[in-house]
Amino acid sequence: MLRKVKKIIKGEKKVDGAGVQLIRVIGKPDVYDFDPFLMLDAFDSDDPENYIKGFPWHPHRGIETVTYLLEGELTHGDSLGNSGAIKNGDCQWMTAGSGIIHQEMPQPAPRMLGTQLWVNLPEKDKMTVPKYRDFGSSEMPLVEDGDSIVRIIAGAYKGAKGPMEEITVQPTYLDVTIKAGGSFEFYTNPEDTLFIYIIYGAVLLPSEGNRELPGRQAVLFDRGDQLQIKGSSEGEARLLLFSGKPLREPVEWGGPIVMNTKQELKQAFKEIDEGTFIKEHRSDGTISSKAVKSSFYNK
Repeated sequence: MLRKVKKIIKGEKKVDGAGVQLIRVIGKPDVYDFDPFLMLDAFDSDDPENYIKGFPWHPHRGIETVTYLLEGELTHGDSLGNSGAIKNGDCQWMTAGSGIIHQEMPQPAPRMLGTQLWVNLPEKDKMTVPKYRDFGSSEMPLVEDGDSIVRIIAGAYKGAKGPMEEITVQPTYLDVTIKAGGSFEFYTNPEDTLFIYIIYGAVLLPSEGNRELPGRQAVLFDRGDQLQIKGSSEGEARLLLFSGKPLREPVEWGGPIVMNTKQELKQAFKEIDEGTFIKEHRSDGTISSKAVKSSFYNK
């Protein structure tokens, strides 16, 4: 069954972090419709003043974040001692789990173009061990399939698998370029949540009578096992595709923390205030607060 449009979202202009201008494509109002995906921020600027102040030290718990840079450079570091940089075509995946304090600082570039996706963690994994991993563009398979070129970030397409295999909810994340007048098809579990974000160009939706949609908006699709998208005859189109099994769990969300109950949310912010937010995971499965320099909490 061909997937039809359930919702179209243009997103809202926001200023986040220390002054980063971005488009919040999906967020809190959409949390149950887009389950297990929580948030998608998109940024596109050729003026460093729009993003250079970045996202200084801040905490996270209960989620995974995936930052994908089509163009630009971003450095990162965290309270566990991890640090690094991602550049054109690279991707960074972070499991916040039981708690992490990190910073993400975009660097001046001719163009800063990319997205950050927040993926929810199921209740049983909210307090899992925090992890980081960066993926270079060369690690992501490219599949040329007729009229489309598909870069696989997570999941699989046409027998090829993306490098990001450890995201807990096992989503599919594809970067799809469709040639002018071309077409793209994707088959999926009918019950999975599936949406796209059009980066540039325009696409036609056969399930809606070839309705044309321009770039910089998201399309959430209803249930079905097949997605069809056509490219406009005016030029190529590029989009990101996200698909995953819904968790169907309650969500309590406060700033950078996403839990299942209000009490868990309250406890997380209490620990931030007390300097006990970061946890130590022992080999016997127990968890305790870990001593972390107070400067991380005060920045």
